Amino acid sequence: MSFQPSEEILEKYADVMINFALNSGEGVRKGEVVQLRVPEVAKPLLVALRRAVLKAGAHPIVFYSPDDFAREHFELASEEQLNFFPEKFLKGLVDEIDHTVAVLAETDKKELDGIDSGKIMAAQKALKPYMDWRRAKEGEGKYTWTLCMYGTQAMADEVGMELSEYWDEIVKACYLDDPNPAARWKALYGELYSIKDKLDALPIEKLHIEAADTDLWVTIGENRKWLGGSGRNIPSFELFISPDWRGTEGCIQFTEPLYRYGNLITDAYLEFKNGRVTQATASQGESILKEMIAVENADKVGEFSLTDRRFSRITRFMGETLYDENVGGENGNTHIAVGAAYRDSYTGDQTSVSETEWEAMGYNNSVVHTDIVATSNRTVTAVLKDGSTQVIYRDGEFQL
Repeated sequence: MSFQPSEEILEKYADVMINFALNSGEGVRKGEVVQLRVPEVAKPLLVALRRAVLKAGAHPIVFYSPDDFAREHFELASEEQLNFFPEKFLKGLVDEIDHTVAVLAETDKKELDGIDSGKIMAAQKALKPYMDWRRAKEGEGKYTWTLCMYGTQAMADEVGMELSEYWDEIVKACYLDDPNPAARWKALYGELYSIKDKLDALPIEKLHIEAADTDLWVTIGENRKWLGGSGRNIPSFELFISPDWRGTEGCIQFTEPLYRYGNLITDAYLEFKNGRVTQATASQGESILKEMIAVENADKVGEFSLTDRRFSRITRFMGETLYDENVGGENGNTHIAVGAAYRDSYTGDQTSVSETEWEAMGYNNSVVHTDIVATSNRTVTAVLKDGSTQVIYRDGEFQL
């Protein structure tokens, strides 16, 4: 019989997601509407999540998707079908919900292997209005979302673990071994915020990232603040910022494999000039990497992130970006996302900013947001506005 986490673990997991992660660490409120997006294989967690929503006095809307269901769509769909956008349905959904909990769980990590990457990106691009509506509602403070993972045999097999081992990593990373995981997360975020406040207090003009095969400059830009500890992802130990994409120069070598659109990308390498990707290579999956970057504005940086090894309990490669972008280990990690910026990195009122003004500040806008991770040892030096420099990260730890 396949391994399944205990009911106690699943109840704790659901408690963290519903009563901590939503509402930016405050938990769901009575009367709110919570969208639960869960694959078939993760039904045990769906049961616990819905129970937690109901006990909180909120209203669950369940989207329960079949396993191994995506490939045939791309095999059979015409161009018209790939580009179809159910506008009335999705607009009504965005208007209705206050929160979303999405669960990552896969029964075939390479389900879309061999599918024309152009078809995958066409379907992704068709959803841009939906993503824009959600982002606008989030910017108004009327919507939050969170993401978690349910381990499956396929996911464990992909990284060479037993399923019980894989779940041990999930339990450890999410503090589900703690008597009160939600309280533990709140305490951790208090520590993260203290570092975030120090970063925000530094008048940083740009960052210089140096590591093996990496020499990258990232311009922060005006009216920015660092983010982290919002409950958007569980687990999450990173501190990140959405920089001015126009000031990205140099190169970065990524070390962690990336699963994207049912394909595996390994040894990704990017070069930037005047803020745009000028070269993209990978030892595997290079075509999907290039296809992704070819999407409008996906050749620009939307996020720069650092994870301090002292906070993260993740030490093993999990084959899922949610975990791998938060890995601690020996050197912590750096990752950047190509594509959409996080507008909550803006220090002012998002609702008062026009699209022209977002563009003028160098906040990138794209249907794509793809995090790519490097765990090589690195030094990150801040160049301050007075021209002085300060090392802010070295040997996997913030130096603040």
